[in-house]
Amino acid sequence: MPLQQPLAVRRALLATGLMVGASALAYSLRPRSHAGEAESRLDLEVLVPKTFGGWAVDATQAQPLVNPQTQELLDKLYNQILSRTYLGPQGERVMLSLAYGGDQRSSLQAHMPEVCYPAQGFKLLGLQDGTIDLPAGHIPVRRLMTELGPRKEPLTYWFTMGGATVKSTWDKRLVQLRLLLTGQIPDGLLFRVSTLDADPQAGWAAQQRFVADLMAAVDAPTRIRLAGLAPAP
Repeated sequence: MPLQQPLAVRRALLATGLMVGASALAYSLRPRSHAGEAESRLDLEVLVPKTFGGWAVDATQAQPLVNPQTQELLDKLYNQILSRTYLGPQGERVMLSLAYGGDQRSSLQAHMPEVCYPAQGFKLLGLQDGTIDLPAGHIPVRRLMTELGPRKEPLTYWFTMGGATVKSTWDKRLVQLRLLLTGQIPDGLLFRVSTLDADPQAGWAAQQRFVADLMAAVDAPTRIRLAGLAPAP
């Protein structure tokens, strides 16, 4: 009996110490700032030029409509959304959509096109991963072919978080963990381009030309913000 009391006391002290340590660790790892806080003045309307490389915004093209429920979800998930249609030098018409969310934790995470397109009634006819190779670097992308009645819409998209392009759920979680361990709330930017074309290869080629011309027209910080591309050496 005399030996059991000190042992019990030691165990109680150890347990108390572990609980206090865990609480302190949890407090120290609690996010205190947004990863995009330095870019709190981010303005997608200003960031993306309306004319570049022979492309220009089609001012006559009406913006796509969304139902109130969808708009409510968009407002909850994203801080900013930019939607434009551009006319290209060869008569191409490319639809650009950017969505920025300052908090990419749990239920506030961005919804990827392979999820939200079917939710809006589109059929997902094909999906493949690829890369857009540019002088400034390589953008890992995902390409989809979708259909809604007679509307055939191939699209290309990627997602950046904390200034880096993430191409898988695993990559995304690693970036989230890195940011959270440094006390930052992960932000994210979804970049999507699409065309109306029954031929997905032709649509994806037009989208790649658009992306290449856009990235060539903006400065290095904007390329990092939009596509996670490091400055050219």
